[in-house]
Amino acid sequence: MIRPIEAVAREGFRLWLRYDDGASGEVDLSHLAGRGVFAAWSDRAFFERAHITPHRSIAWSDEIELCPDALYLRLTGKTVEELMPVARGLPSHA
Repeated sequence: MIRPIEAVAREGFRLWLRYDDGASGEVDLSHLAGRGVFAAWSDRAFFERAHITPHRSIAWSDEIELCPDALYLRLTGKTVEELMPVARGLPSHA
């Protein structure tokens, strides 16, 4: 399992991430900003609290956590099947 090891808030609701396989770069999260719990990001100091939790999710608080696998897929452009080859044999649900 690939794990995030660093998360740094950047301007414009962008998050720079580094994973233990060497993948790194920015992910644009602006599509979430201002929506639901993500309204808290309007406080720049709050957005800058991005961190890796002990269970390796990417979080800002107890209420705002993002899946590290989903962010890895966005960052690398890989598919779920590339990240988790066992998923190839799973039935799809419509």
